[in-house]
Amino acid sequence: MARNAFAAITVVWVAALGSLTACGTGSINGPVSVGPGQQTNQDVTTVNGAVTVGDGAKIKGATTVNGSITFGSNVTAESAKTVNGAVKIGESTHVSGPVLTVNGEVTLAKSADVQGKVANVNGTIHLASAHVGGGIGTVAGDIDVGSGSRVEGGIHVESSTFNSSMKVPRIVIGPDAVVQGTLKFDHEVKLYVSDTATIGPVEGATPEKFSGDQPPQ
Repeated sequence: MARNAFAAITVVWVAALGSLTACGTGSINGPVSVGPGQQTNQDVTTVNGAVTVGDGAKIKGATTVNGSITFGSNVTAESAKTVNGAVKIGESTHVSGPVLTVNGEVTLAKSADVQGKVANVNGTIHLASAHVGGGIGTVAGDIDVGSGSRVEGGIHVESSTFNSSMKVPRIVIGPDAVVQGTLKFDHEVKLYVSDTATIGPVEGATPEKFSGDQPPQ
């Protein structure tokens, strides 16, 4: 992911979503939802509001600008994208493409499977025994690859030309977690790696080993 890629993503999303009219499963202002077990081959979209997808539902993708995205358990989707809002992926949910936000946390529950990239600019990215196939990226967010999680495609913490005063991100690779690919850090981070975790090569940081569930605060 090139430097300032998220800024470009934001412009594209806002331009595209700003031109939406009410079509398919969506709206301009207000929340939208798909009930448990429902199926649609269309995107679930809004501009100002949350997107909620119930347990066992199948959708194409979920997109908003100002609002959170929440997938229940056993959901099937192609993507989840927002600009300002958190993204929560429920247990055993499968996302075949990316999970992206600019300003917001990303949480993957137990056995969640995201085949694409998981990325943000600001906000914690947390995996709880989950799988990511396309790598993890952030600029200023913390990353917690929880116990038993698996990441393919590495981790990339990008440098920023627009926020020189940001805090130092905290990167934790938990017990029995696996990160395949390079862990690349373009600016200072605090990197903690469990003594039972397996990781690829590290660029730009020195890992600090820890025992137990979590490193010291």
